[in-house]
Amino acid sequence: MWILLAFVSATLLGLYDTSKKFSLRGNDVIPVLFLNTLFCSAIFLPLILLSQYTNVLDSSIFHVGSGGWEMHRWIILKSVIVLLSWVFGYFAIAQLPLTIVGPINATRPVMTLVGAMLVFGERLNGWQWIGVSLAVISLFLLARSGKKEGIDFKHNKWIFFLVLAALMGTCSGLLDKYLMTGPENSGVGLDRMMAQSWYNIYQCLMMGIVLLIYIVKQRKKTERTARFSWKWSILLISIFLSMADFAYFYALSLPGAMISIVSMVRRGSVLVSFLCGAVLFREKNLKAKALDLCFVLLGMIFLWIGSR
Repeated sequence: MWILLAFVSATLLGLYDTSKKFSLRGNDVIPVLFLNTLFCSAIFLPLILLSQYTNVLDSSIFHVGSGGWEMHRWIILKSVIVLLSWVFGYFAIAQLPLTIVGPINATRPVMTLVGAMLVFGERLNGWQWIGVSLAVISLFLLARSGKKEGIDFKHNKWIFFLVLAALMGTCSGLLDKYLMTGPENSGVGLDRMMAQSWYNIYQCLMMGIVLLIYIVKQRKKTERTARFSWKWSILLISIFLSMADFAYFYALSLPGAMISIVSMVRRGSVLVSFLCGAVLFREKNLKAKALDLCFVLLGMIFLWIGSR
């Protein structure tokens, strides 16, 4: 069940990346990112209130648990890490093709795998190792294909931003596993809905402060407000992200879930973003990248077999 949820999350993440790319065309990053956190908060705030003051959501998968400062401090830490990843990632995706962003983001499972083995002592079976190996090979091939578009990976600051976003995302994934694991297994035992709901609220508050500072600086430097025009794809960012995170947290809360495998499968979102980049944005060098993506798909199949 948890591996199926990981695949669902991957699909939604691909649509999430596509919505981001479309929303950021002609728009400044900060306003779009703030609205993303605002809409995500609007989705989960009713669930928090209904869970806190009524019995409507009791015993349902949407019930938001409660906890004191010892729980909220972990959620705040997660919020900071995820927001940093988003800031770097949003700036990068605004400047780079989706077919470049996807492969670099797909290196996250490699980082997560190393972290999971070192921190949690996770071990993979033979099928899973084959899947991981194929996925790693495909990522390097995809990154090499991107060089044909004239992007210098060593001296491009947006590539550097993507790498930082990936590192922050890896830290968030490892923290999630620790937070979702029960105290009997040396974890925090944080309620998954509490984590997902409140970290969106905290991020919205943080981004509200960032937006105010950004607007003030923009007016001082250019005597104009931030460049922004409304697009319905901005709302889709929050919807796809919330659904993807819901499937992700639910997967991690299930017995036997492995953060290394869940993270690897979620990077299968590169397939969705690749197709969208080809069809919607008419990006280049597709034939070479399509062959490399076959390795990604094959790796996902082996991971699926190994987890059954």
